[in-house]
Amino acid sequence: MGKKYVIGIDYGTESGRAVLVDLEGNEIADHVTPYPHGVIDEVLPESNVQLEPDWALQHPGDYIDVLATAVPAVLQKSGVNPADVIGIGIDFTACTMLPVDASGEPLCFKPEFKHRPHSWVKLWKHHAAQDEANLLNEIAAKRGEAFLPRYGGKISSEWMIAKIWQILNEAPDIYEQTDLFLEATDWVVFKMTGQIVRNSCTAGYKSIWHKQEGYPSKEFFRALDPRLEHLTETKLRGPIVPLGTRAGVLTKEMAAMMGLLPGTAVAVGNVDAHAAVPGVGVVEPGKLVMAMGTSICHMLLGTEEKYVEGMCGVVEDGIIPGYFGYEAGQSAVGDIFAWYVEQGVPAYVKEAAEKEGVSIHEWLEKRASAYRPGETGLLALDWWNGNRSVLVDTDLTGLIVGYTLLTKPEEIYRALLEATAFGTRKIIDAFVENGVKVDELYACGGLPQKNKLLMQIYADVTNREIKIAASKQTPAVGAAMFAAVAAGKENGGYESIVEAAQKMGKVREETFKPIPENVAIYDQLYRQYVKLHDYFGRGENDVMKRLKHWKETARAAKESMTLS
Repeated sequence: MGKKYVIGIDYGTESGRAVLVDLEGNEIADHVTPYPHGVIDEVLPESNVQLEPDWALQHPGDYIDVLATAVPAVLQKSGVNPADVIGIGIDFTACTMLPVDASGEPLCFKPEFKHRPHSWVKLWKHHAAQDEANLLNEIAAKRGEAFLPRYGGKISSEWMIAKIWQILNEAPDIYEQTDLFLEATDWVVFKMTGQIVRNSCTAGYKSIWHKQEGYPSKEFFRALDPRLEHLTETKLRGPIVPLGTRAGVLTKEMAAMMGLLPGTAVAVGNVDAHAAVPGVGVVEPGKLVMAMGTSICHMLLGTEEKYVEGMCGVVEDGIIPGYFGYEAGQSAVGDIFAWYVEQGVPAYVKEAAEKEGVSIHEWLEKRASAYRPGETGLLALDWWNGNRSVLVDTDLTGLIVGYTLLTKPEEIYRALLEATAFGTRKIIDAFVENGVKVDELYACGGLPQKNKLLMQIYADVTNREIKIAASKQTPAVGAAMFAAVAAGKENGGYESIVEAAQKMGKVREETFKPIPENVAIYDQLYRQYVKLHDYFGRGENDVMKRLKHWKETARAAKESMTLS
């Protein structure tokens, strides 16, 4: 039997990237396909329908474009014979969901619905279902629902049930016309195989499903809204299977489009950050994996189910079959640095960076590196896009304390890097205090390989060594590992994800170790961060929410004046 390969596709927020990997984990070729429609957050495509604030949609056709473009591209680049590709696996941002009809077609493809925002894919960062999420949490808490502590006490507006309920409230006819609400990852797998199979990862973390107990009861859904009583056995129906399961095989039509052979094994879908865990070779407890990009997803394995404040969920088999997978997260990290570079940097910085032939990020990082911990005199709360963990509140906003007339852009930049590190430490502390051990950190994604200062700050703030993924495409490599498991040993793949990760997972030799004198200063700064965190985040001073409310009221008044 000649050399065999697998393909992993990572569907991100702005693009999809495919990577062709051999069975030892060596990356042979990769290709990034930007989504033609990107993030739809202002106007629906081919219409002038304006979207309200906090909306974020996508075009499902963009996902198919990735299959049609990126897969042939990696085959062509590598010269690999399609007959030697034994499996394909995908991962996706989540919860990214869409309504489909009885034939599995997205409702937004239908002429009668394409001008209706609720018929489109709701991207993970669609936050317009916050009212539904608030009410869901209130009702669940009143009823003493057993599922609530498994999600840190709060279900997010980003997740499946809140998004479905928003559709029911605001577009009941679209709700009625929907045969199934699917995670985008499960929909793309359906498009490849013709089989609708839900994966245990998104079902568990995003749809309140539990391996032992199933979905919450009909009584709970009836308490939310009588029209939702039968939701789970109707519009959320379908088999839910563990990661690494073979969902089916490539259909003739899709194989022809992608340049692969019909009958190639397709793994069930996965969540982008979760796929990264085996991608760095982590398949046992005590190792926290941070998927660092626009936001951070923190993942950790445990041997028992514990309740941790503000975690996004604990799901049996949710990351690696056989363990309880814990997830927490920060809703803005790279996004905050990007905001500052795009909106907050004076013209002289842009000019100086251009002159030096470096990016603004690199220019700021270089200068920020010259400061010692505490030397900027600044402290920030990292809530530019709300707080995911541990407070689970999208209505919180950012804060910087300590500005003076002498404050420089690189000092602000450093304070923002530090703020995100403090946010990660808060998450680690919550796990440790609740009996889930965190011995070392692993980092993957776009940020760790680009920003050394950031990684050193994280090591110093958390007082833990950090190992860095060898791949720039860790989730895609993880998805490819699950493809090797779906293909099975008999086809040259692997029996389990543990075996695949041991053979294919890779980290760099260079690590970031905490510097003791920095650790001591950051401990003091962190204590102040926690005071600000609790004061603004736990209800003592709700100024952030008031400001947001006044902003929305003023905007609404302005709009109604314009319309009249």
